Amino acid sequence: MPELLRMPEIAAATTSATLAGWPVAVNTRFSASDVIATVETDKAVVDVEAESDGVILRTLVTEGSEVEVGTAIAVLARPDETVDDVDAALAALGVAAGNGNEPEPEPEPVPVTVAPVAGNGHTRRFASPLARRLAAEAGLLVTDLAGTGPGGRIVRRDVEAALAHRVAHEEADVRDAGPAPSGESAPLLSAQPPADAPAAGYTDQPLSRMRRAVAARLIESTTTAPHFYVRGVARVDALLQLRADLNEGADVRVSVNDLLVKAVAKAHQQVPEMNVVWTGDAIRSFTGVDVAVAVATDKGLVTPVLTGVERRSITEVARATQDFAARAREGRLQQSELEGGTVTISNLGMYGVEEFAAIINPPQAAILAVGAARQEAVVSDGRLEVATVLRVTLSVDHRPVDGAIAARWMAAFVALLERPVRILS
Repeated sequence: MPELLRMPEIAAATTSATLAGWPVAVNTRFSASDVIATVETDKAVVDVEAESDGVILRTLVTEGSEVEVGTAIAVLARPDETVDDVDAALAALGVAAGNGNEPEPEPEPVPVTVAPVAGNGHTRRFASPLARRLAAEAGLLVTDLAGTGPGGRIVRRDVEAALAHRVAHEEADVRDAGPAPSGESAPLLSAQPPADAPAAGYTDQPLSRMRRAVAARLIESTTTAPHFYVRGVARVDALLQLRADLNEGADVRVSVNDLLVKAVAKAHQQVPEMNVVWTGDAIRSFTGVDVAVAVATDKGLVTPVLTGVERRSITEVARATQDFAARAREGRLQQSELEGGTVTISNLGMYGVEEFAAIINPPQAAILAVGAARQEAVVSDGRLEVATVLRVTLSVDHRPVDGAIAARWMAAFVALLERPVRILS
């Protein structure tokens, strides 16, 4: 008998996700472990793999639709199974039959009341949550849109069509604007607004799903996790020389940040009280060290987690972080790669930032903010010298970690940077 493919709960407490794509066409056979659907969450694009061999009889959700977790998104059958009436099969599974590949109406869609029709009172039209959100971001009124979904429901393509029409209309207005009428001079554009002109204009950038998620997480962190800060300064001339030696003739280039990731893991091993998270009911300690690395993308900041850093060679760390950075910018990170870890590294040194403090990524216990390495005058054994100095700031959650523990960790971390050969041991 056919079975339903439902929107999975990609991450804990996730209530909805966007159906990003159908890699397998309808009536095309697939094998177990093949990717049959692609789902987008706040921070990642997740591939949904088939549990067994089969075929997609019908997709119930179009690409780009936002769907509640647990909602049926497709009906599947065994490869050797013949289903003559898909609508009847859907009815037997408790799902109303749709039209081809059009999505079924989402649970309790919000009705939109449009202008009254003579003799009929108000006409009620339905719009999907995704369509309403896209319309709001584009500054469109849902009541002005024509719905092409089931029962006249307004769906994503209707919003996109209206937006394309608006853009085309605005461009046509610009093209059709001719010279000023004969005898009249065209108004001159002034570089300065009139004295009584209103304040300078502004542009609102609609919040993306990722930006909303990041904002909510940062608010949660600053309001629930009591932060304190420990700062350290390290001479890193030996560290930079080690990096140069490692990269000489190497296939995989090692960055300073890769060495810092290894140093963080080593310091966590030396001060295991830092390798913890706060659960609300307990302080959870870990044996392995998983380190999150902040990666900036066009859509926002993501923090993929490099697991088992203490077991990896520096080349493995470099290869893994390069892969994370590439896939993060393409939006291809898996949700599982964004979860876990006890500490994050955020490095703004490449932007010339000397020192800053970062906000902890809950439920992690700490985040290390790394500045730029700069040559400075330092005093060594009573003598003035020039050395390359790196400043770091460790933001710590005071609930699972005390100040003395963080201080011991910073001392161990700085010592590793100044004698970097021990990072590789």
